[in-house]
Amino acid sequence: MAQEYDIVILGGGTGGYVAAIRAAQLGLKTAIVEKEKLGGTCLHKGCIPSKALLRSAEVYSTVKRSEEFGVLASDVSLSFTKVQERKEKVVEQLYKGVQHLMKKGEIDVYQGMGRILGPSIFSPLPGTVSVEMNNGEENEMLIPKSVIVATGSRPKTLSGIEVDGQYVLTSDEALTMEQLPTSILIVGGGVIGIEWASMLSDFGVDVTVLEYANRIIPTEDVDISKEMQRVMKKKGIKLVTGAKVLSDTLQKSDTVSISAEVQGEVKEYKADKLLLSVGRQANIEGIGLENTEIQQERGVIKTNDYYQTKESHIYAIGDVIGGLQLAHVASHEGIVAVEHIADKNPLPIDYSHVPTCIYSSPEVAKVGLTEAEAGEKGYKVKTGKFSFRAIGKALVFGEADGFIKMVVDEDSDDLLGVHMIGPHVTDLISEAGLARVLDATPWEIAHTIHPHPSLSEVMGEAALVTLGRAIHG
Repeated sequence: MAQEYDIVILGGGTGGYVAAIRAAQLGLKTAIVEKEKLGGTCLHKGCIPSKALLRSAEVYSTVKRSEEFGVLASDVSLSFTKVQERKEKVVEQLYKGVQHLMKKGEIDVYQGMGRILGPSIFSPLPGTVSVEMNNGEENEMLIPKSVIVATGSRPKTLSGIEVDGQYVLTSDEALTMEQLPTSILIVGGGVIGIEWASMLSDFGVDVTVLEYANRIIPTEDVDISKEMQRVMKKKGIKLVTGAKVLSDTLQKSDTVSISAEVQGEVKEYKADKLLLSVGRQANIEGIGLENTEIQQERGVIKTNDYYQTKESHIYAIGDVIGGLQLAHVASHEGIVAVEHIADKNPLPIDYSHVPTCIYSSPEVAKVGLTEAEAGEKGYKVKTGKFSFRAIGKALVFGEADGFIKMVVDEDSDDLLGVHMIGPHVTDLISEAGLARVLDATPWEIAHTIHPHPSLSEVMGEAALVTLGRAIHG
């Protein structure tokens, strides 16, 4: 029997389930179709499990240098089995929480693979959703007034490099490793690659990163990249930039080896395992897009500012539309889409206000334009940079590497961007995000009284630098 809904959401990841909760709040009868587990990649294969591992790596690294803090801890060792157990416990607790939220919102969840059908006896428009149930029961037929596609993404691979789960891994397989390798090659020095490099190095793994661009984390401000490279090398991580990996040279035996062309010379690299970290691709296959007029471009779904596709009653959010493939972005896109469906006149998202983070050690965070981007847009730029080495709380923590950099329009004094590398900057960036939303100037940030001692003082100090009034710098 066909079930009617106001909204059916394909995908129960962060974007999908948040959209469902907002729809329920607005009194819309809502269903989610999820082929795996509610919470999606972020909860089960991305944000949460990787950060749980990073936290264990951070604790292990700190305990090994505990003598610096006057704490004498002998025979420090690592149980990677217990590390994995803790990760699973965190994930399971959050998973139960998401399930509870679905029940609380009276949101129907269909466990299976959803596919959008073309015009049929159920509807003159494409959008009826057929669900192939995981339990083998007869397909469910859902008839919604609106559909939201939130099917997420998966790790990209490189042609010629087959992921086998033993020697060659993506982040999906790496998260479930039962034991740590002695050494690893990481192909890709972007956000995910650097997080894994930092984590595995802190766990005691010998790490080599092969990055095609001329610097690691190439989407970050140049000064941030340089500082990260300095700190990574200090940790013992080998960084090879300008490396064109030659897929056809991949060999597996007891170890894995691959060659790369670096500055015109071919060099071979060997390790126990190879981790592919070359981005993510949208999950748009097998969901029935061919039964609609939905447009695609470069492997993602095209939408307007309210996430409507060419089929105006079908929306798409999150990784399937490209852009900033981040959980918090997908969530807000989902809210905008639902509120647009409900005629609540939501404001489109200004992506220049979205903070992005790298959870390595040290952490990296940014919001707004880099110095280079601001220059390319024609701004006359001034910057203010302040080191954590002059921040008392950073010295107390024993984590003084890094700095904050503000990018400011010299003519209007508008804050164009804030870039951070250092301790807990993934938390500190929210103040910069609020400053961008409120169109705050460095003067206003400088006159915000930051508690002492705190890491947040770095924001006020950097703002003072841009004003030519540095106190501690």
